Order: sequence, then C-alpha cells, then structure tokens
Amino acid sequence: QSRMLGDAKVEAVSLVQTSASLHEDGYDARIRAMIEAGAGAPASTSAEAIGEAVQALGARRIAIASPYSAEMIGRAKAYYESRYGLDVVAAEGFGATNAYAIGALSADAATEAFRRMDLRDVEVLLVPGGNFPTYAHIAAWERAFARPVVATNQAALWAMLRAMGVSAPLPGWGRLL
Repeated sequence: QSRMLGDAKVEAVSLVQTSASLHEDGYDARIRAMIEAGAGAPASTSAEAIGEAVQALGARRIAIASPYSAEMIGRAKAYYESRYGLDVVAAEGFGATNAYAIGALSADAATEAFRRMDLRDVEVLLVPGGNFPTYAHIAAWERAFARPVVATNQAALWAMLRAMGVSAPLPGWGRLL
C-alpha cells in the first residue's frame, strides 16, 4: 500500500492505528521503515505522534481517557512511560474491543472520565483512539479542563504538517495545532 502512495507522490504518511504500536516492541520503527521505503516519504505512527506532541507541548504528566480496555491502557502507560518519559498519573478506559465499538462511543465518555479524575498534577489530557470521534470536542475540553488535549487524529495531523514543514496554526483545533 505504501508503494501506491509513493506513486501518488505524497509528502508524508501516517499510520493512524495507535493500539497496534502498543503490542510489539519495535513496531513503530519497523512499520515506519517499511512505509518510508515504499512511499519514498517520511512516515510516522499515531502512537509516535502522540508521544512527540506531548513532548512538544513541554509536558510530562498526562491523564488518559481512552476507548480501550484496562489491558490496553496498561500497554499505553508502559509505552508512553518507557518511550517518551511521560508519567501517566490518571487513566480510564471504556472497554471497547473493536474499531466499530470505538466509533460508536460518545465523546461525553471522555468528558465524564476527566471529570472523575484527580487532574491536579496533570499537564496534558490524552484521548487516544483513531476511530474515537474527538475533533469537535478538543477545544471545549481544553476550556473546561484548562489543559492542552492531545487526540490521535489531531496528533497524526500535527506530525504530518511538521514533516511537510507547515507551521501555520489551525485555530479551533486545540493548542497543539
């Protein structure tokens, strides 16, 4: 598939499948190398983009509201702590087990999860899940919780814009953009 993207002369590629990165050490580097070789363009995974986005915001302590199961949240915690030096100080998942279930979730689940969490030491709110509908809620979450929000698709877009040298802000899409 990445060779077809190379034929299309894309400038950057992102694999937006955050949970895939959480199952295998070295997954990001292996998949990124395959995509870059095929597409002839810089590539990233959404899991990498999320970690780099949190770092770019100058933060270390995060809270996660996720559509994932408790097991997947544990994997996400280990991934972000070991790869990016982040400290997951609070986390809650909604137990979705497939992409359809994730897409059917209401963003209100994340809102309520953040309300239940002790956010005193949290610098960034993280909402992973590429199929979790979050874009329309990022600005409202940032206002309500007075912290930047990093969501999967937002972080993937941010990484692609960086790879293409685009630095113009996108108002209304969160502090990251």
